[in-house]
Amino acid sequence: MKKHKTSISTGSQEPEKAIIVGLILPHQPEDKLDEYLAELDFLAKTAGANVLRYFKQRMASPHKRTFVGKGKLEEIREYVEVKKVDLVIFDDDISPSQQGVLEEELKCKVVDRSFLILDIFARRAQTAQAKTQVELAQLQYLLPRLRGLWTHLERQRGGIGMRGPGEQEIETDRRVVRDKISLLKDRLEKIDRQNTTMRKRRGDLIRAALVGYTNVGKSTLMSLLSKSDVFAEDKLFATLDTTVRKVVIERTPFLLSDTVGFIRKLPHSLIESFKSTLDEVREADVLLHVVDISHPQFEEQIAVVNNTLKELKVTDKPVVLVFNKIDLYQKTYFDEFLKEEVKEDLWNKTVEKWRLHTEGNCVFISATEKDNISELRSVVLEHVKTQYNVRYPYKTMFF
Repeated sequence: MKKHKTSISTGSQEPEKAIIVGLILPHQPEDKLDEYLAELDFLAKTAGANVLRYFKQRMASPHKRTFVGKGKLEEIREYVEVKKVDLVIFDDDISPSQQGVLEEELKCKVVDRSFLILDIFARRAQTAQAKTQVELAQLQYLLPRLRGLWTHLERQRGGIGMRGPGEQEIETDRRVVRDKISLLKDRLEKIDRQNTTMRKRRGDLIRAALVGYTNVGKSTLMSLLSKSDVFAEDKLFATLDTTVRKVVIERTPFLLSDTVGFIRKLPHSLIESFKSTLDEVREADVLLHVVDISHPQFEEQIAVVNNTLKELKVTDKPVVLVFNKIDLYQKTYFDEFLKEEVKEDLWNKTVEKWRLHTEGNCVFISATEKDNISELRSVVLEHVKTQYNVRYPYKTMFF
């Protein structure tokens, strides 16, 4: 079988030509798949690929051997050959055996959404902790796929005396990877203990954490509230490392942390690996759930974040929904020929709907335009004071 590289092209190379493939399943209508594929397209571009075309097929369930049907596979193969496609990306996870068959049939790299997210995380990781977390998640993902990929894994050890009599090379690699996984877990535990010590040194300050879907403007909002430079970019997973800043509003100090963004179908290995980073979320006293209200599927994104918080067992904290990008919402959804009073009425109905839904725990802002930031500061300050009284009922804090 022809062997292929297991990473997406870097920024210094020409973008790889890619196509993406998704199934229309009984529980997933076509318009929903279109949303997923559009997001997958954005992921691919973030990773450095150029998506040429989408392929969709309606099936009761994925084919056990080739994921798609025979006819669709032939259609994809012809397109790959004619357009000289480098990469085929599947929206859902494919098994190691499916990946092997598909690469043999299509004669190009075949990856799935999970691998693509891992690839982006690997590019974005800057600190030792983030790099360790990503490497652990990658190895956990690759371990069952070694049969097709073993020739591309870096040899950590080998030579005379390192292999048992008759032992297969693939088994040696499996042992190497398992050993490396164990080593990385130990390293993360040490980093986690160091982080726990650092958090204890922060004293009695109330902690607020920004959470939300990826690319909703958390880092921009972090910079605005903390009056410091925090890296922000219009790409998915622009930041992986948790940033913590001390913020003072009306002489009231508290700690504000910016965390990695969530996304649909986030690989479980990543959630497991990043649990130490997400301890900032667990230990926060209040969560600021940032939402891109201009996004067509912002309500589904809210649900994705809420489900991830449940998986992290973070459901007992006060949450403020911060609806960001209201300027883009109005430009996108309000016809320019509508009368101003009609626009205002429509907007007021949207605001009232979410205030009722959240029992008033929401605020509508534009971080880039700095709209309603004073209202956000007031809401955050109120929650910080409340949480201080909850945590330290016998202490007096000067406000």
